[in-house]
Amino acid sequence: MGMRHLFVGILSLGLLCGCTAMKIEDFKNTKPELVLEEYFAGKVNAYGIFEDRFGNLRRQFTVDINGTWDGEKLVLDERFIYSDGETDHREWIIQKIGDGEYRGRAGDVIGEAKGIARGNALNWRYDMDLKMGSGTLRVHFNDWMFLQSTGVLLNRATVSKFGIKIGTVTLAFVRDEKNLRSSEK
Repeated sequence: MGMRHLFVGILSLGLLCGCTAMKIEDFKNTKPELVLEEYFAGKVNAYGIFEDRFGNLRRQFTVDINGTWDGEKLVLDERFIYSDGETDHREWIIQKIGDGEYRGRAGDVIGEAKGIARGNALNWRYDMDLKMGSGTLRVHFNDWMFLQSTGVLLNRATVSKFGIKIGTVTLAFVRDEKNLRSSEK
């Protein structure tokens, strides 16, 4: 009898959690509008943390990003520096495929990343082989980015494996001051 109650409780909790998922269309009228290829054109810095599923801080890092937009594709050259001294490099190639719709590829991303922007928000989803010690772990990222009126872009990514949350990445993207001034003209 106890197992039955436990199962019903877990099922109920799962249904409640499933009903609260954000939808990108909820942000269609929010400002300022996030246009990915405009925001990431030029130099952008990011400051991030990774927390495990229990909320324990596991890593801190910075990212130097150089972005170029040629009218068809956005190339993001990302240089990671972790607080323990480790470094990493990733290059994203992102294409705009429709009104606020994007697809992208990177060396450690499995298949294609897909994103939709509405208003000040972007939802970006992809699978990746995440470095873990001397090996890798295939995980799913569900990123939500929100452009603030100050120009800071906040990103909260849920990292999961088999649908189970294993951690959260939180990032703040800050555009180079020169980029901010040139985009205001």
